[in-house]
Amino acid sequence: MKDGYEATRIAIEKLRELQVPHMVVGGLSSNAYGIPRSTKDADIVLAIDAKGLFAAARELAPDFVLDDQGTFEMVTGTMRFHLRVPQLPFEIELFLLSSDPHDQARFERRRPVISRQIGTEIVVPSAEDVIIMKLRWAKIAKRTKDIDDVRDVIAVQGDDVLDWDYIHLWTAEHGTRKLLDEIRASIPPID
Repeated sequence: MKDGYEATRIAIEKLRELQVPHMVVGGLSSNAYGIPRSTKDADIVLAIDAKGLFAAARELAPDFVLDDQGTFEMVTGTMRFHLRVPQLPFEIELFLLSSDPHDQARFERRRPVISRQIGTEIVVPSAEDVIIMKLRWAKIAKRTKDIDDVRDVIAVQGDDVLDWDYIHLWTAEHGTRKLLDEIRASIPPID
């Protein structure tokens, strides 16, 4: 494998082959709707349990190595596992689909897109769900890149395309509506 994007493509193709329901989240999902940026990892949500994850990891070996210990991810309350690519300074973070209501909703609303970075079709959350999730991360983790991603997705997609009722529902639920309004106010009008 020459880089992390190729590693991600290979992992996604293997997940498809194994018929593991999944979606690509994080930076790669915001790249699908906003302004593409580089990322040091790939994040994938899997609709399987831990036993299924370890079975899938055996199929991904030897190109990928799954760390035995998962960690608890605080934003959605799910388990996160690191899938290392031994020959590259790149890893894929695997998240087990949680029972969090928004995690469930965004997984149901996921859609296929062509990723130029990955070089294949990937399944990602809707643009609205990328905005909602990035706002949650920005609020909890205080990461400016998440705010930039939200701004970019809104600016590129445009106000007329996005389902603002859906976004407002979840941002009210998560306590991120004020942050959303501040970000929207910072976007200059495009003529």
